[in-house]
Amino acid sequence: MTHNQPQCLYCDKDSELTPLISLAYRGETYWICPQHLPILIHKPENLAHKLPGAENLEASAGHNH
Repeated sequence: MTHNQPQCLYCDKDSELTPLISLAYRGETYWICPQHLPILIHKPENLAHKLPGAENLEASAGHNH
């Protein structure tokens, strides 16, 4: 799923519209914007439709939001 044009895996915004943070997962490179980084940390299952296996990631403990 490595994109030629990086874009947030949640909202599809590219780096012209928002800063992007790269992440490596299962041998692929993905991008996420700071606005949606909390989803990856606290509710990764919400990314299952765009990040294969995200439903099996463990949410961060000790942070109530």
